[in-house]
Amino acid sequence: MRILFISHAHPPTVGGVENQNFELSTWLGEIAEVKTIANGRGKKFLPLWMPYTLVKSLFLMSKYDVILLGNALLAHMGWILKIIYRKPVVVVVHGLDLTFQNWCYQKFWVKFFIPKMDKFVCVGNETIRVAKEKGIAQDKLVFIPNGVNTNKFQSEYNWSEIEKIFGQKLGNKKVLMTSGRLARRKGVAWFVRNVMPKLPENVLYIVAGDGADQENIEQAISENTLSERVKMIGYMGDYVRDMLFHTCDLFIQPNIKVTGDMEGFGLSVIEAAFCGIPVIASNLEGLKDAIKDGQDGFLVEPEDADGYVRKINELLSSDESRKAFGQKAKQFVIDNYSWEKIAQKYLVEIEKVISN
Repeated sequence: MRILFISHAHPPTVGGVENQNFELSTWLGEIAEVKTIANGRGKKFLPLWMPYTLVKSLFLMSKYDVILLGNALLAHMGWILKIIYRKPVVVVVHGLDLTFQNWCYQKFWVKFFIPKMDKFVCVGNETIRVAKEKGIAQDKLVFIPNGVNTNKFQSEYNWSEIEKIFGQKLGNKKVLMTSGRLARRKGVAWFVRNVMPKLPENVLYIVAGDGADQENIEQAISENTLSERVKMIGYMGDYVRDMLFHTCDLFIQPNIKVTGDMEGFGLSVIEAAFCGIPVIASNLEGLKDAIKDGQDGFLVEPEDADGYVRKINELLSSDESRKAFGQKAKQFVIDNYSWEKIAQKYLVEIEKVISN
């Protein structure tokens, strides 16, 4: 089988979709012939990259059996290639590529181009629900979660390096962590305002990443006089991320509902779980697919401050039981989210499309 994979978001640009596309192209390439055309220069480069990619694809497509698009944003290209070559098109759908609030995108992409694709791999069941609301046929939709590269994370670190990040000796302190792009839907500012003041003084919170909600988070820290207990460290490279994943006590994903901006899956939570950190996340959107309550983490109702406080205090009360749960969560991730297994699921669905 020969697959032409078109990815509008790819490393070295940083982000969850970028990582997903890279890992998908890599692991799918282990079990099929995959040619990837990728944009690794970010959103600003898309106006130049898209026409270039369309022309390149028109020349290449005769050699391939199927087109795989890394995002529904590329459906207009899939539509053109499908008309000319009569080859099936499979699209990976993340959620925001259906809900993006732009009248032109909603009218032409969501109403016209996107429904004409042959198969949609949705990264979460919430994405499937939104897709059906947008008029996409149920029989075209399938759920396949994002995966974790189980070869990726290092595990040996010096505790003093963590203390350098905080700028203080940790001693008996307990460390919570959130990482990723700081969008409002991630709920970090809400967590700082509503949960951190209710937690014991020895609980610290590290926020790794940057994004549009950064100023709001900084304001929340200042308003609640939490500068000694909440640290924003900005974007982190793989080394620092891995170090934090293996040394913090709990991973927190306190998402809140934001109209037009949904969490398609939540890759960070299963990466944290793979590193043996118990995860506490909001029972919302794609996080409900990533976290199975009591298996690879725990779910709390969104914006339930007391619920977060209870679960955090419960897990921090016993190092032994917390670490035991972390090992259970790690095995659950290996069994359900390793890229070896996820790539095979993609291959099965792509083969179905070709045979039909």
